[in-house]
Amino acid sequence: MSGVWGNKIKLSIFGESHGKAIGITINGLQPGIELDLDYINKEMERRAPGNSELTTPRKEKDSVDILSGFFNGKTTGSPLCAVIHNTNTQSKDYSRTKDLMRPSHGDLTGYIKYGGFNDYRGGGHFSGRITAPLVFAGAICKQILESKGIVIGSHIKRISTIEDESFNMVDLKEEELKELTKDAFPVLNKSVEAGMKEAIVKAKDEQDSVGGVIETAVLNLPIGLGEPFFDSVESTLAHLLFSVPAIKAVEFGAGFEIAKLRGSEANDEYYMDGDKIKTSSNNNGGILGGITNGMPLVFKVAVKPTASIGKAQNTIDIEKREVSKIEIVGRHDPCIVPRALPVIEAVTAIAIFELMQ
Repeated sequence: MSGVWGNKIKLSIFGESHGKAIGITINGLQPGIELDLDYINKEMERRAPGNSELTTPRKEKDSVDILSGFFNGKTTGSPLCAVIHNTNTQSKDYSRTKDLMRPSHGDLTGYIKYGGFNDYRGGGHFSGRITAPLVFAGAICKQILESKGIVIGSHIKRISTIEDESFNMVDLKEEELKELTKDAFPVLNKSVEAGMKEAIVKAKDEQDSVGGVIETAVLNLPIGLGEPFFDSVESTLAHLLFSVPAIKAVEFGAGFEIAKLRGSEANDEYYMDGDKIKTSSNNNGGILGGITNGMPLVFKVAVKPTASIGKAQNTIDIEKREVSKIEIVGRHDPCIVPRALPVIEAVTAIAIFELMQ
């Protein structure tokens, strides 16, 4: 099982949802980087479970214990290793259904690939809980990027069928993105917030779940990040975005909608704004030829409905090799979209940081 990503900065994640701890080792950080632990803790709190009726009731503080690579408030240059202890597990919920393969989970594929030796409790290493260490690493990268004027922010674009407005991909302000990160339920048009929350609560009451879409933007990137083909900005970002559990689609700029346009409509025409080169539209989402062009980098990700639901479903008993029924018990998010925002921002920061090395 591989839990390693990156070339210039290398991440290694470890742990299981109901194990003693989860964590990450980061190789490649330069010595002398000052880390704002309050900033990191705020990012961790954004992702942490159990903070509202919209999330799982599993309460975890997600306090980070840095074991190495950090001394007197700054990085030392050695591998930075951090752990997050699991303090509120209820593993008995999973022992009752350990042989029943949960639909749309990694249970069956994990069982087959690892010969039944994988930790099934809470999804084990397949769990979205493992994104907490990624948020820690992303918070470090976000700090470094912000010191260079690069700002990352997201909003909830959709919950189920309820849509928010989209970012203005040409004229997007730093302050708008910064304000969104302070909001527990960030939307551009506040009039849709109540309906989105209602859809989540309704699904929860009905022992079901809903998915959604997150739109993310990165401002003030220099022209020239990325490479054609294999190390393009899109491929680097997509690799990490698709590493986040439940992400099923990624689109940059106009995305799938660009396929409806003619070239004369889709092309982003150039103009000069003082000494800066800009485009009058941004259908390509700030990336051309796999390389940043100086416009806002904008993309969306589709998040599937939480697979663990209380409704009775058809499945198989892997031990008996026969059809069965499953009603999943335990503590699960009726919608993971609000808690996924800081994860998406984190992996975005990691990808941009890698590209800038």
